[in-house]
Amino acid sequence: FNGCNSLSSIHFPYSVITIGNSAFFQCTSLTSIDLLVTQVTSIGLSAFNGCNSLSSIHFPYSVITIGNSAFFQCTSLTSVTLPTNPLFTSIVSGAFYKCSSLTSIDLGNSVTTIGSNAFSQCTSLTSITIPDSVETIGSNAFYGCTKLTSIDLSGTRVTTIYYRVFGSCSSLTSITIPDSVTTIGQYAFYQCTSLTSITIPAVSYTHLTLPT
Repeated sequence: FNGCNSLSSIHFPYSVITIGNSAFFQCTSLTSIDLLVTQVTSIGLSAFNGCNSLSSIHFPYSVITIGNSAFFQCTSLTSVTLPTNPLFTSIVSGAFYKCSSLTSIDLGNSVTTIGSNAFSQCTSLTSITIPDSVETIGSNAFYGCTKLTSIDLSGTRVTTIYYRVFGSCSSLTSITIPDSVTTIGQYAFYQCTSLTSITIPAVSYTHLTLPT
């Protein structure tokens, strides 16, 4: 259905287990997706990329894989509740990149990795709870989330804060970094112009490079 820009709705049968790469790429009139009635385990890369009228999506418990850029530029998507399946462990690169209407995200409690650019330029996102299971947050993961006000990583297992992870988060006022962190990368908090408080644990850093 790639490029079917007049398609406004679709009903999936229970038998569906896979949505392939670019399956609904730039279906610009598609407003909602309900996968709860399916057995879907895998959503391919760019599956709903550019579906800029898509306002909601419901994931079944069965989902364990969401491909790169699956919801890239879904600019009408307002909220996301990710699958609770313990096998669902990664939010891949660019998964919700430029979802500019996204205000809330429920990451569940099994996610270990938030990939690079996963929520980059989600300019309506005001808050996010990072579960304790998270070990890696990739570069630019929250870059340009201009309404994000606070981040608490204190309960996580994160060891590295990568390049420009929170760059240009201009409303970010506070951040708490866990004891597990040994590396803070370049431009991690670049142009965080409202940042007034940052708690860095008293540990021995292997690498700390912030721009001067």
